[in-house]
Amino acid sequence: MQPATETPPSLTVVATEAIRQRILAGEWADGRQLRQEALSRELGMSRVPIREALRQLEAEGLVNIIENKGAVVAQLSLPEIVELLRVRVLLECDVLLEAIPRQTSADIMEAERLLARFELALRDKDISTWGILNAQFHLALYRAANRSQTMAIIEQLHNRTDRYTRMQILLTGFNERAHDEHTQLLAYCRQKDAISAAAFLRQHILNAEEALEAWYRTQALTQQGKQRSRKKAD
Repeated sequence: MQPATETPPSLTVVATEAIRQRILAGEWADGRQLRQEALSRELGMSRVPIREALRQLEAEGLVNIIENKGAVVAQLSLPEIVELLRVRVLLECDVLLEAIPRQTSADIMEAERLLARFELALRDKDISTWGILNAQFHLALYRAANRSQTMAIIEQLHNRTDRYTRMQILLTGFNERAHDEHTQLLAYCRQKDAISAAAFLRQHILNAEEALEAWYRTQALTQQGKQRSRKKAD
């Protein structure tokens, strides 16, 4: 009897993942137009799977398809980012409460492994890896709840906010604090202290929101200063 072989992923799946990762890694700026012809050449496939991939990414909130313009990288305003982070608080705290009593030693070990990789990525300033490992760490802690639909929504929320939280970590010097908070969250999970873990997780996400808002305010003030300087020069 021949051993079963895995079915290779479809071209649409390959294209979707390739484009998704480039968006999440920040290779393409918000609002950048994604031309099907160029993506087709880059990925070595026809425009059909590219078109389907862009539709999938639109459903995930990473791409906007605009009439007479085509696909562009989605751009979120600060209020929209804050709203998504607040939804994360509601869903993730709830699912963590349910997950912790069911977590096994294997679940904790997987979270420990991801946290170690996250620490290395922070140390090396491997920006493209931060968000991926951050999401994987959180999802590893929630998986024991066995709530696949909720997990899918949470993963989508991470994808939509990843670029911004990663930027916040990079530009606000939040990296050590992010690692320390993940370490403490994992400690509560080891102790099976679901109440403390959920409360800490809530504050962890709100801390990221607060730092991001502060960064946006600083950027706005800097921009205003530049505009005033230009007016004076004129």
